[in-house]
Amino acid sequence: MSGLKNSPFGKRLRASHQDPALAFPAASSSSSATLRHNPPTTNSYTHSSSSSRSSSIDDEASPRRSRSRITNPIFASTPTLETATTTSGDSSSGGPDSPVEFSFGSGRSHIFASGFGTPRKPVVREYGDRFVPSRDGGDMRTSYHLADDGGGPSTPSKSRIIPSESDALKEQANALFTSILHAEVTPSSSSRSTSPVRPPPPTAPSLPSTPTRKRLFNYTSPSPSRRTPTQPKLSTPDSPAYSLSPVRATSRAILESPRRQLRAVCKTPYRVLDAPELADDFYLNLVDWSSTNVLGVGLGSCVYLWTAHNAAVSKLCDLQDSGDTVSSVSWVQKGTTLAVGTLSGRLHIYDASTLQLIRTYLHAHTQRIGALAWNAHVLSSGSRDRLVHHRDVREPTPKPFKRCAGHRQEVCGLKWSGSGAGIGDAGSMLASGGNDNKVCIWDLRGSKRARGGTNAGAGQSGMTAGAGEEGEAPLWKFHEHTAAVKALAWDPHVSGVLATGGGTQDKHIRFWNVINGSMLSALDTGSQVCNLIWSLTSHELVSTHGFSSTTAQNQICIWRYPALSMVASLTGHTNRVLYLAMSPDGETIVTGAGDETLRFWNAFPRKEDGAREKESQLDYGKLIR
Repeated sequence: MSGLKNSPFGKRLRASHQDPALAFPAASSSSSATLRHNPPTTNSYTHSSSSSRSSSIDDEASPRRSRSRITNPIFASTPTLETATTTSGDSSSGGPDSPVEFSFGSGRSHIFASGFGTPRKPVVREYGDRFVPSRDGGDMRTSYHLADDGGGPSTPSKSRIIPSESDALKEQANALFTSILHAEVTPSSSSRSTSPVRPPPPTAPSLPSTPTRKRLFNYTSPSPSRRTPTQPKLSTPDSPAYSLSPVRATSRAILESPRRQLRAVCKTPYRVLDAPELADDFYLNLVDWSSTNVLGVGLGSCVYLWTAHNAAVSKLCDLQDSGDTVSSVSWVQKGTTLAVGTLSGRLHIYDASTLQLIRTYLHAHTQRIGALAWNAHVLSSGSRDRLVHHRDVREPTPKPFKRCAGHRQEVCGLKWSGSGAGIGDAGSMLASGGNDNKVCIWDLRGSKRARGGTNAGAGQSGMTAGAGEEGEAPLWKFHEHTAAVKALAWDPHVSGVLATGGGTQDKHIRFWNVINGSMLSALDTGSQVCNLIWSLTSHELVSTHGFSSTTAQNQICIWRYPALSMVASLTGHTNRVLYLAMSPDGETIVTGAGDETLRFWNAFPRKEDGAREKESQLDYGKLIR
């Protein structure tokens, strides 16, 4: 259409439209439906009679049926871009009585909502050989993507989008492309051909002089001393002249160099189990996997056991008779002992192999028990009453041997370091996270830090003195989080490294060195961090997420440490992924969410069976010839 309008035929046709001698006379002003146009000579219009006009005035509710019939095949197919619209600043516009003008080619028609509007004269536009769009009615800030100066600074977490599951491959490909682009566009000085060097200017200032009789267009070959190596050398076999590749030798070396193979992670769960009445509560811990490959899940007032090797399900207990609800479950590191905490503050110890109740602490806490952690025979429990109790399950006394009060709100996370064997510092420190956004590090051996150390002194609560106990301060107390800290995980590969995750207002995973009390690094995930767990087969970390300020939410992310790069992102849950546990072999993780499902993922590689064990000097059987 644009080519036809700018052709000589279109120009002559528009010139005939502007000829007043060819225009039809204007219709009577008394008619309610006015049709004003400048028809071309080839167009024909059908006008309604005066009787139909008078009938349309009497019946204002009836739709207008007098329309122009356009028979010109050139302009009747597609309307042009110059559609005239009325503006609020026009003095002739009268609200609903103002005409709405439509433009189809050069023929124009005005349609009124009622019969009491004054039509405007048709607008005549001059068309040149170029189309210059009018931007008067547009928003310059929106059209040119200008920043809003009046708005405040945006939240950093909102600007970060959690990477998708294919971002690791994209980042590797982008890094390779950048390296090749630099090698091609800005090659090194050795491979870059040198430009001819101009002779140095004379030292004395040259004055304007009359041109000499030297010939201006006298071309001579350059002297051998000034000849530049512009031609490639053909004496070497790796000369660019013999290369069949369109890129340089350095780029080919980059492309042919070996690259780190990214680990493939299956993005779909291999098993999905229904978990009815699985609570959608951030402060509870209702899923745990034992060393005997049995999964314990708290559903409402019951605790169910799922055996992994045969998928058998058994009910461990039912607290409905006592009117109580399960709030936390935790397996001992080695064995079949399971601890169950309730909303009323009771603590039950069960033997899962016999499904028998071993011991019950009726008044373990005054409020719900949301976090449990084992250290060999020592069971630590965190409650909404802001206390952490330590009990020796071998003793029948219900009284804890130590109480810790380092938080001002609910304790929602507990984790002992190491495997609980008590070897050095590996199994002697306890990390607690609270709803007060604080992380406390406790050492039950009685170790104390210097008052002049990091995070010492101000803002720390001491140990609650109970039954002759001496008050103590936590070994370290970290204040950097800005939301509740439930996710806690000790690094099994590096001693003294702790990973903590913040809630909705924080969205960060922070790594701490508990030996000197310093923060190693921080990772902005862009969403609520619900759980953390380290891999046993690789130096990687799994995090589950909930509420998010970005498009990605309810995902399971695998991070490589210490690079903090994403390995994979697993999605499938429709609610916050509040529960996380790992199989004893370290290959499978199970996640639970408020959508009442448990999903099993093959997240980590299997240990190599053919790996050779280190030869021992004490194995004298290998020394026999």
